[in-house]
Amino acid sequence: MTLASRKILLVVSGSVAAYKALELTRLLRRAGAEVMPILTAGGARFVTREALAGISGSRVHDDLWAAEAEIGHIRLARWPDLVVVAPASANLLARMAHGLADDLAATVLLATRAKVLAAPAMNPAMWAHPATAANVATLASRGVGFAGPAEGAMAEPEAGLGRLAEPSDILAAIEALLAAGPLAGRHVIVTSGPTQEPIDPVRYIANRSSGKQGHAIAAALAALGARVTLVSGPVAIPDPPGVATRRIATAREMLAAVEAALPADAAIFAAAVADFRPEAAPTQKIKKQPGAPPPEIRLALNPDILATIATHPTQRPRLVIGFAAETEQVIDHARAKRQRKGCDWIVANDVSGDVMGGAENAVHLVTADGVEDWPRLPKEEVARRLALRIAQGLAP
Repeated sequence: MTLASRKILLVVSGSVAAYKALELTRLLRRAGAEVMPILTAGGARFVTREALAGISGSRVHDDLWAAEAEIGHIRLARWPDLVVVAPASANLLARMAHGLADDLAATVLLATRAKVLAAPAMNPAMWAHPATAANVATLASRGVGFAGPAEGAMAEPEAGLGRLAEPSDILAAIEALLAAGPLAGRHVIVTSGPTQEPIDPVRYIANRSSGKQGHAIAAALAALGARVTLVSGPVAIPDPPGVATRRIATAREMLAAVEAALPADAAIFAAAVADFRPEAAPTQKIKKQPGAPPPEIRLALNPDILATIATHPTQRPRLVIGFAAETEQVIDHARAKRQRKGCDWIVANDVSGDVMGGAENAVHLVTADGVEDWPRLPKEEVARRLALRIAQGLAP
């Protein structure tokens, strides 16, 4: 029973996905946790107090003023080991970010000293809106963890990013947050996947990175108790559970997202960032003209994200780790890159085979003390080993 004797305050807000809170409650109790639900007025439109009470075995709290005879919001705020908001609607995330206290759920979230995990659920357009992105970034900077959202079909005839994470994934995120791992209390930034640099509205410069290694590293760090911010380029794999993910497209967007996530104890730059971008990207599709030569595309240098953070004047993480994807002279190029960028470690690998997009990787960890040669391993095992080395590197 991985959550034996743990106290979970479960906030259920207004989303059609609220029915999944019942399954999450069942999984939490099976894992040994004590669950006390708070049901918002919106949440009560989708799931009943009776259903939550029956599955949780606890009284359901839903009225701020009814609780105040016992100073209820403070008592509830002090009770849990973890507050889980599942589903977390766009409205509740906004109220959390701005410190509003206009109902019982928002008041408890403002008063609690416990860790908070939010599992967003909303229409993809609402999740992609700059206001929601700003609210999520604000909450993450305050230590709120995120599980999802996932990509898939919605209640309306649409699909995209905004679907509530599956209850089993939320449970895994809860277990990771409550684990007393060696990275508990540490904040780690991980970049993953490719960047896409637009040539015109329909074409772009990119690379073959799948994001599998970077995402595996983020998951391994979370499993050791770290609070992880994952800055990911466009990938076709799900977000790791228990990780706050920021989705970007270009190198400049990635740098901005990394800087917004600072301060951090460590930063791991596993993304395959495009070195160049088109100097200018027309707003209309470039058309092929019969008999005309191909258009010239002038390239500009992208920002060097690794070097920028490794030499940051005020918020350099204690441990900065870069990746070197090489096709020849792997160790020599990695050693030179570590010196040139000013980072602490370089994880070097030969990508001339099936590494990009594949399931395995063989890496060399290049540090100031020398080179560690790791055998070819599943990417998840590479991530686990690197996470353990990071825990050692950050140890007092």
